[in-house]
Amino acid sequence: MSDRKAVAPGKTRLGWIGTGVMGRSMARHLMEAGFELSVFSRTREKAAELLEMDAEWVDSPAEVARRSEVIFTMVGFPSDVREVILGEDGVLSGAKAGLVIVDMTTSEPTLAKEIFERAREKEVASLDAPVSGGDVGAQNGTLSIMIGGEKTVVEALQPCWDAMGKTIVHQGEPGAGQHTKMVNQTLVAAGMVGVCEALLYASRAGLDLETVLQSVSSGAAGSWALSNLGPRIIAHNFEPGFYVEHFIKDMGIALAEAERMEIKLPGLQLASELYRKLQEMGHGRKGTQALQLALAEMSGVDWTEDGDRD
Repeated sequence: MSDRKAVAPGKTRLGWIGTGVMGRSMARHLMEAGFELSVFSRTREKAAELLEMDAEWVDSPAEVARRSEVIFTMVGFPSDVREVILGEDGVLSGAKAGLVIVDMTTSEPTLAKEIFERAREKEVASLDAPVSGGDVGAQNGTLSIMIGGEKTVVEALQPCWDAMGKTIVHQGEPGAGQHTKMVNQTLVAAGMVGVCEALLYASRAGLDLETVLQSVSSGAAGSWALSNLGPRIIAHNFEPGFYVEHFIKDMGIALAEAERMEIKLPGLQLASELYRKLQEMGHGRKGTQALQLALAEMSGVDWTEDGDRD
């Protein structure tokens, strides 16, 4: 891949598969940077914004491959990744030599390696490039992008990374991007438990929650979750920047990898159990900050907008 040419707006045709909460904004940034896009999503309506910007709609992942030089996938679960890339009508079935596949879904490191090997058989390059930053990062083009795969391929896609993210790091071999995302999600899990428990404590102590945030968010306790999701919790806004059900999937992957590597992550295990309780309450399609509802219920506190927290 040493002779791989850099992509360029107006010259390189891109493909995009998956137009959910984050994918739609990420694809929009690529179009705003001047790239032409062919798009496929299970629900065409979710691609409406991109189609209005003159993206081309196609009817299958295989057709995206036939029309593109670089394809980005941003779907929900590893099973979705397998279907859209390795499936009967997936990207590889329509791929030609020289294509680059970039999976930005948070998925399994082992699947990333499998895709790399299967792609290489067809002289196709493959990168795993999961992201962190949630809906805000996707909307603002400030995502952290963690990349596994061949360095020359990563470097050739720099204009794409720059359009979508602020922190772009090549982590190493295929699967390394996904492993790094598992590190990220382990940190996020512990952080969300802390944010929700702290706000629950502050509420029961009779403190003004917004005033509390002023004091604690800029000190040693400060975090992205506290600054960005704390205000949403206080405002009873549990709409998704990142779905609970997807976070449960991520924690499951991390715990499975930890078991394979023979290490214990009791904090992550606890967070996973708490989020599963939240899902059982019917909040799987809410944002990760909805964990507050599960912790509040465990303490007999009503955190709904009209609820009594005293």
